[in-house]
Amino acid sequence: MTDYLLELLQVLLGLGLAPGLVGFVRWLKARLQNRRGAPLWQPYFELRKLFHKEMVISNNASWLFHLAPVLVFASTVAVTFLIPLIIAPLPFDGVGDLLVVVYLLLLGTFFLALAGLDPGTAFGGMGASREMTVAAIAEPTIALAIFGLGLRAGSTNLGHIVTQTLANPSAAISPGHLLAFAALFIVMLAETGRLPVDNPATHLELTMIHEAMILEYSGRYLALIEWASWLKLLVFFTLLSNLFVPWGVATALTPLALAVSIGTLIVKLAVLAVAIALIETHVAKLRLFRVPELLGVSFVLALLAVTSSFLLR
Repeated sequence: MTDYLLELLQVLLGLGLAPGLVGFVRWLKARLQNRRGAPLWQPYFELRKLFHKEMVISNNASWLFHLAPVLVFASTVAVTFLIPLIIAPLPFDGVGDLLVVVYLLLLGTFFLALAGLDPGTAFGGMGASREMTVAAIAEPTIALAIFGLGLRAGSTNLGHIVTQTLANPSAAISPGHLLAFAALFIVMLAETGRLPVDNPATHLELTMIHEAMILEYSGRYLALIEWASWLKLLVFFTLLSNLFVPWGVATALTPLALAVSIGTLIVKLAVLAVAIALIETHVAKLRLFRVPELLGVSFVLALLAVTSSFLLR
């Protein structure tokens, strides 16, 4: 019972930290650009406002339009149950591994793209087409990058990968780990709609991807989609930090270990948030036809990571 309560605590922690993480990135970018910017807790205010606003729904929208926000949010929350956020191994490790995590992420992307097409607007169709182009390369890269870690650990279970890396610290600086980290970092930029792939701070029609699919949403539906996208950013940050640098992840059910794990997680998230803020401050958005080239580089890096892990294990 304690294990399942910890799973619930992990999910609640992820849901609570996700808006703050996005607010921290926005605040850092504002400071780096010599702007005052919104406070760190602004995303929490945005969620509260959206949950209380009335929804405006297109007459052309079908049941799929109403179902998509719930599925997108639920699939992202389900991923949070399966990743080693603060403790490893997890009680749900037996029912979910690398492949389940990848397919759950793809499930949300798929239904969001369908919802963008459903009202029949030009921008929704454009955004859905672009999102599928990105996902077609990004999702296999995620699987390959983490599979490179799984080759050394002997399992595709994320909790097992963490414990094996803790038992063998030298694996963290192996070529396979470093290549997989670089591949997953590039994919994270694409999957979460960050620069140079997408710009989360603009609604410019000719360049937006994620925002184009959700233009027709409002009220609590938009709140669920935004919360899910922020949680997805936290999920990718957690994969980057706890799979590749797992030190601090609790392996014992003691209050001290859990407190250290939560504190270490916050520090890791802050470091990655600083990296994202620096990148988005100094890098311009890529032209759309160049995005597959960048994702192709990430796929090659992931493939090299698998090859390196297979040859050097």
